[in-house]
Amino acid sequence: MGLRFAGALAALPLLLCAAAPAQHARQYTNQDYANAEKFMPYNVNPLAFKGQVKAQILDDTRFWYKDVDESGITYTIIDPGRGTHKPAFDHEKLAAALNAIPQSHIQADARHLYLSDLSFSDNGRVLNFSGYGNTYRCDLGAAPAACNLISSEEHSQPGAGHAEAHPPLTLSPDKKLGAFIRDWNLWVRNLATGEDTQLTTDGQENYGYATDNAGWKSSDSAILLWSPDSTKIATFQQDQRNTGMMYLVPVTNSHPELKAWKYPLVGDKDVTMIERVIIDVNARKVIRLKMPPDQHRSTLCDDVACDGNTWSDVEWSPDGSRLAFVSTSRDHKQEWLREADAATGDVREVMSETAPKFYESGNGKINWHYLPKSNEILWFSERDDWGNLYLYDLKTGQLKNQITRGPGNVTQVLHIDEAKRVIYFIGVGKEKDRDPYYQHFYRVNFDGSGVRLLTSENADHEIKMAFGGQYFVDAYSTPTEPQITVVRDTEGKTVMEVARQDISKLKAAGWPPPTPVKVKGRDGKTDLYGFMFKPMHFDASKKYPIINYVYPGPQTGSCGNRQFRASHGDNQALAELGFIVVCIDGMGTPWRSKSFHEAYYGNLGDNTIPDQLAGMKDLARQYPFIDLDRVGIYGHSGGGNATAAAMLHYPDFFKVGIAESGNHDQRDYEDDWAEKWSGLEVKNADGTSNYDSQANQNFAKNLKGHLLLAHGTMDNNVPPNNTLVLVDALIKANKDFDLLMIPNVPHSYGPASNYMARRRWDYFVRYLAGDIPPVEYKMRPYSAMQAVMRGGPATGDDSDSQP
Repeated sequence: MGLRFAGALAALPLLLCAAAPAQHARQYTNQDYANAEKFMPYNVNPLAFKGQVKAQILDDTRFWYKDVDESGITYTIIDPGRGTHKPAFDHEKLAAALNAIPQSHIQADARHLYLSDLSFSDNGRVLNFSGYGNTYRCDLGAAPAACNLISSEEHSQPGAGHAEAHPPLTLSPDKKLGAFIRDWNLWVRNLATGEDTQLTTDGQENYGYATDNAGWKSSDSAILLWSPDSTKIATFQQDQRNTGMMYLVPVTNSHPELKAWKYPLVGDKDVTMIERVIIDVNARKVIRLKMPPDQHRSTLCDDVACDGNTWSDVEWSPDGSRLAFVSTSRDHKQEWLREADAATGDVREVMSETAPKFYESGNGKINWHYLPKSNEILWFSERDDWGNLYLYDLKTGQLKNQITRGPGNVTQVLHIDEAKRVIYFIGVGKEKDRDPYYQHFYRVNFDGSGVRLLTSENADHEIKMAFGGQYFVDAYSTPTEPQITVVRDTEGKTVMEVARQDISKLKAAGWPPPTPVKVKGRDGKTDLYGFMFKPMHFDASKKYPIINYVYPGPQTGSCGNRQFRASHGDNQALAELGFIVVCIDGMGTPWRSKSFHEAYYGNLGDNTIPDQLAGMKDLARQYPFIDLDRVGIYGHSGGGNATAAAMLHYPDFFKVGIAESGNHDQRDYEDDWAEKWSGLEVKNADGTSNYDSQANQNFAKNLKGHLLLAHGTMDNNVPPNNTLVLVDALIKANKDFDLLMIPNVPHSYGPASNYMARRRWDYFVRYLAGDIPPVEYKMRPYSAMQAVMRGGPATGDDSDSQP
C-alpha cells in the first residue's frame, strides 16, 4: 500500500506495510464514528459553558467574566464591595457602536461579542478592549456611543512594525499613550490626538527596539514595561544580526513566497541577544544600562515575554527612579538579580543563584518581586527540592529568612501586602491525602509564620486576586465535579457566590467522566497520577486495547490541570471506538518536587516513556480489562517526539504510534527550549554529541510496529525538517511507515485539525483494533467547530473558512 497524504501531495516512492485484517474484523460504520464525534470538544464543551467562570481582574476590587449559554455571550462585572453582579455594559449599544466604525466590516452581534482585555477609563465612561483582531476604545457615555479603532493585530514584516494607521499598541498605565514599533524603532501615540512621537532613531533591521521575533514566537507588538507614572519605558534593543535563519515554502500552483525569519538553534555560536535600555518618554531620551548584552532568556518561559506584551523579569520602583531585573544565563543555570538607576543607567548586582541543572521561578507566573519600600527582595528557589519563597536584603543581597517550606510547592505569588507584611500565594502538594496537583490558596507572613489555607474544599482552585488585595475569586472543581465560583475575603470567608456550572445537558448527552488513576512509576515507588477514559458502553468482561496520550514535558505534562473539563482533547471520542485511553503525568514533568521534575535532565530521549510503560503495566494489574498485547501511543509536538521515541526504544511493547508535529531532534528546534532542559550541546572530537541520545533518527532501525508521522508544511514552531530527518533515516533503514504532510498549515493544523483527528481514529482502528474504519468519514466543518467553541452560532459549511 502506498503513502497516504492530505491534499494533493505527490506520492513518494515508499512501500508501507498494511496489516492484514483480523479473521473476524469488524467493519466500523459512519454511525460508529458519529457516536464518537459526539464527544469531541466542539460538541461537549458547549453543553457545559453555562455557569463556567474564568474571572479576570478589572481593578482594585472588581472582576469581570464572560458567560456563555444558549442565548449567547454576556459580560458581567462582580463588585464584592457592593455585593453586586451586573452587566459590564450595554451589549446592544456597544454592538451598534462597533458596526458604525467606517469600513470596519465587523458585523458585531450584541449576543455574540468576542472581547478580551476589558478595562475602563475616564470614570467608567470609556471601555477599552481587544476583539476581532483589533484593540478598541469606546465612549459608551456619548450619544450615540462611539468606538475608535486603536490598533490592529495584523502582522507586517516581523520586527519592523506597522507603517499604516493602526499598529498594535502597548498601552501606558494611564491609558493615554500607546507604544509601538515602526521601522525597527519605538514610537508612542497619543490616544486622544492620534499624534505619533518617535522615541528611538538608531533601530535597524534585526537590531530593533522592543521586538520579539526570536524563534517560533512572532509578534508585532512592542515588548516593554511602562513605569507606574507612564513617563518611562523599560525595554531593549534586540540583536539578531548574527542569528541564523529559518525558511518555509508554501505549497502553491505558482511561484511560492519564501517565509524567512530569525530562528536560533541549539548549539549555535550566535543566538539572539538583548541590550537593556530605559527611555524617558517626555524627553525622548534613551538611557542604556551600563552592562554587557544579556541573553534572550527569562526565569520561566522560553521567551522574554511570558505574559502577553509585558516584558518579564523586570519591575519598576513605585516612583520610577529604579528598575529591578533578573538576567538568565544561556543554559538557565544561573540567575542574577540587578538594580538599575533609571536616570544614569548605572547597574549593581544584588544577588545571584546557581542551580545544578536548571532554575525556574515558579509555575505559570514569575515569583520574584522587588520591594524597594522595605529594601527587600522576595525570591523563589527550589534549592531544598521544593518551590519556596525566601526574603533577601536589597542593599546587601544577604538572605534574611526562608518564608515557606515543603513538602509541596509555591506555584504563584498573587499579592504582597507590604504594609501588613503578608504574602498570598497558590500552592500545590501541601495538603495530605489530596491529589498533589490540586491548587490551593494560602497566606503567610514575611517571617514565615501564620501559614493559613484559605480554600478548604478538596478540589482544584483557580484563583484571581483583585489588585487591591481585599478580595479574590475562587473557581473550584475536580475532574469529575463541575465548577463553583465564589468571592472570598483575605480570611477565606465567602463574601458572595458568583455561579455554579450547569452540566445537566452534558449528563443528558451520556457524557462519562474520566476516571482518575494512580499508578507506580519506573522506580516502583513513586506515585504517578492521570486519567483513564472508557467507552460509554463499557463491558468489564471484555479486553480492550489501550492507547496512551503522551506529552513528556518538561514544561508541562500529559493530563493538564485538575479543573473540571467536559473534554480532554479527543480522548473520550477515541475511547468510544473501543479503546481504553489513558494519560499519565510521568517523572520529568512539573508541579511535583524538583528532583521529580529533573528526572531525565540531560537525556530528552527519555520522554517519560519508562513511566508510561510502568504506569500502564500497573494499570493493567488494577484493571484486567486492559490488553497489554495491544498498546498504542500518540501525541503532538513534544508528544510527537515522545511517541516516536516510544516506538523506537520499546518496539515490543508499543505496537502502533501516531507522532504529530514532533521535534524529533532538538538540534533542529529553537535554542532556548532544549538548552534549558538538557544543557548546552557539547560536541566531541569524534563528532558525537551529548544530544545524540535524544535524536529519534539515530534509532530508526529499531522500528517494528505501525508508525504514522504527520506534520504541517508551514509549521513555524516545530519546522517540518524535524519530521523529515526521521523520514530520511527510516528510508535508509528500509523501514515501512506512514507519512502525512499537510500543506500550508501551522503547528496546530488549523482547518485540517479534524481531518487529522479522523486519520488518527482510522489508524488505531485499523492497526491496533485490527478492524476496518469507514471510508473517509467527514467530521464537523472547521468554521462551525470554531464558532461553537467561541459561543457563537454554528454554521454548516466550511467552504470559505480560514483560521
